[in-house]
Amino acid sequence: MRLSGKIALVTGGNSGIGRGIVHRFVKEGARVIFGGRDSRKGESVRAEVERLGAQAFFLAGDLSREPEVQKMIGEIDRRFGRLDILVNNAGLGSRRAEIEKTDPPGRRWDKLRGPNLDAAYFTSAHAMPLLKRSGKGAIVNISSTATLHGNWGLYCVAKAGVEALTRALAAEGAPHGVRANGVSPGWVATKTDEEQPASGTATGEWQLPPSLMNRIGTPGEIAAAVLFLASDDASFVTGQTLIVDGGLSITDYTSLPLLKQLGSKLFSGMA
Repeated sequence: MRLSGKIALVTGGNSGIGRGIVHRFVKEGARVIFGGRDSRKGESVRAEVERLGAQAFFLAGDLSREPEVQKMIGEIDRRFGRLDILVNNAGLGSRRAEIEKTDPPGRRWDKLRGPNLDAAYFTSAHAMPLLKRSGKGAIVNISSTATLHGNWGLYCVAKAGVEALTRALAAEGAPHGVRANGVSPGWVATKTDEEQPASGTATGEWQLPPSLMNRIGTPGEIAAAVLFLASDDASFVTGQTLIVDGGLSITDYTSLPLLKQLGSKLFSGMA
């Protein structure tokens, strides 16, 4: 098992991608603490882990608030005395941020910056002493391919900040054996997409392919990338953000009709 004996904190671990990471980490032998604001969901995930024959610890809190982060990290220090892995997954997408038309610019920015960028910064900053104590600490920040697309507005700005934070943490942590990397997911099958499909169609079908694989990803596929970066397999990788989007970010949708006509003329001819 690739994380045997490791102590890991996964923020936002009570649903979606975070839940997938919690499940993968416990299967790989880690002792996992996961945080989130919804205690009901947290207890549900904790029970799922117990049914797998493993153990995870849920700590409730709003990580966009520094005092609550301090409380969580203090509890981890008290229980375990160290932290080997931090996954900053907690955040809110544009569709869940509850921004109102009447919200002024500052309020809009607070609603998207706080859960995404502030939470990652506060948690990393307060966890850094424990990660240094580990001697081989690893941080993995969850970004988004929204950083490549200005049409996602302030959400993409906040996530771009997460990617810059990743590089800053890599530089800060390197002298202490702490690595920092990121994963940038494309469209992933979460409850939010089930309830409000990005395609906007009544049937939930995608109007354009969501990736070169003609499907959206799964939380488990993102968790696999996070596992690699958190494990010793990535011991010489730091300051990087790995895009895991099934090729979405390299797809030129505007040219699809022309590409269909040209077909194999553009490629190797071996397909």
